[in-house]
Amino acid sequence: MVISWMHLAITCFFLAGVVMALGPLVGSFLLAPKSRGGDLGMPYECGMRPLGDAWIRFGVNYYIYALIFLAFEVDVLYLLPVSVVYHQLDMAAFLKVFLFLLVLALAIVFFWAKGVFTWPRRITK
Repeated sequence: MVISWMHLAITCFFLAGVVMALGPLVGSFLLAPKSRGGDLGMPYECGMRPLGDAWIRFGVNYYIYALIFLAFEVDVLYLLPVSVVYHQLDMAAFLKVFLFLLVLALAIVFFWAKGVFTWPRRITK
């Protein structure tokens, strides 16, 4: 097999990416101060000792809203390249984008019907 300059460049960039990803992890493991005991296992609350049970349980609604937001935000990001080249698309591409938006709209209707967007008055444990 003949190795060209392109193969060498791709390999070098791949290795540089791995080094840049693993370098800080290995460096922090080797250089970080090691401490044991004391307040190390306590939750951090602005430098003050926590009162009572510091591990507060948040309602699942926060996580559901965050996941729905992320899902729709990523879907909207797919629409940006389509809108840039929209004048070059044919009818088949238009139908695909329309189907994509229809699925998004049906997902919103489904979540609305399930009551996901209604915030409860009080979160029970």
